[in-house]
Amino acid sequence: MQIYLDYSATTPPRAEVIAVMQSAMIEGWGNPSSLHRWGAQAATVLETARMQVAELIGAPSDGVVFTASGTEANNLAIMGVAQQYRQPRHMIISAVEHSAIANPIALLEQWGWHITRLPVDRYGQVNPADLAASLRQDTVLVSVIYGQSEVGTLQPISELAAVMQAAGGLATPLFHTDAVQVAGRLPLNVRDLGVDLLSISSHKLYGPQGAGALYVKPGAELMPLLNGGGQENNLRSGTQAVPVIAGFGAAADLAIQELHQENQRLLRLRERLIEQLQSHPELVLTGHPQQRLPHHVSFYLPNADGQEVTGKTLVRQLNLAGIGISAGSACHSGQLTPSPILKAMGFSDGAAKTGIRLTLGHQTTDADVDWAAMVLKQIVNRVMASQPVTAGIK
Repeated sequence: MQIYLDYSATTPPRAEVIAVMQSAMIEGWGNPSSLHRWGAQAATVLETARMQVAELIGAPSDGVVFTASGTEANNLAIMGVAQQYRQPRHMIISAVEHSAIANPIALLEQWGWHITRLPVDRYGQVNPADLAASLRQDTVLVSVIYGQSEVGTLQPISELAAVMQAAGGLATPLFHTDAVQVAGRLPLNVRDLGVDLLSISSHKLYGPQGAGALYVKPGAELMPLLNGGGQENNLRSGTQAVPVIAGFGAAADLAIQELHQENQRLLRLRERLIEQLQSHPELVLTGHPQQRLPHHVSFYLPNADGQEVTGKTLVRQLNLAGIGISAGSACHSGQLTPSPILKAMGFSDGAAKTGIRLTLGHQTTDADVDWAAMVLKQIVNRVMASQPVTAGIK
């Protein structure tokens, strides 16, 4: 029995998406910037996809800038703002950002930029009052992830936007959110959220890998990362990958049609899985128990040593059992490092090495959830029994 429970990492392209991509490769292979009929055919495919993606996030289609990934969209938001200034300014992010935000911000910090990292509570949520206290006259960008990929916690994005608007006497900075994990799983509307910039990714919502998008509110100014032919409203030069983007659009269209029904189904499966795993004394839920992504389940092992038994240990054992999940901590050059997300939430180094994530998707069934829960609990029993008696991170 093979069970994939890593839908936050990537999703399998839907059959409908593959069919659209095949059609685009056969009939829409022209350069969409060309003026002849072949170019016009490709441009029609491209703009259809743009409208589909725009509808998914409640945005005008001319505000959608296609990129090659969610990571590129995030970098365009961060560096696109930063490159407008000759002297370093101030930016604010949360302490639980994805590396696609955290790493370019760290680079700006090395270049002399002032960076504030908003603290989070034990559930991984930002307090809007901390944002209000951190805004400065020279703040040019605030970026807070919408749905945290490792622990599933949702941030109060519209409340944070209201804080920024209410900051009297200060120049209002641009507000960006990384909504890669949210798109296709929860309703999205850029106006309701109050954001200026928003990133999403195709392969997180059953589209192909190789496409992402950044919503740019009319009037928001960015400098491009890539210069050349001026495609994507002069924000992303380079001939667009029309078949891939067509697949992105098709996936967005399917997500719109199925959003409510799939959201409710995933919520039910999520609670079913959490209930079964919470019954095990060695597994403790991470992230917010209610305000979390509908497909997302994450736990840590409070009594594991973080050396002999880690999240990576469970990932490997489950893989041998035909079940795909992910660990919450990163592996670099063979060294397991504590998860910076769990560390920001107050976990010790040892505990921050024991996080695991199970994420559900379109193909997940009740039977998958029940079997995965049973196998995981058996594996936890086995690995904890083999742990040295003196272990335990407390």
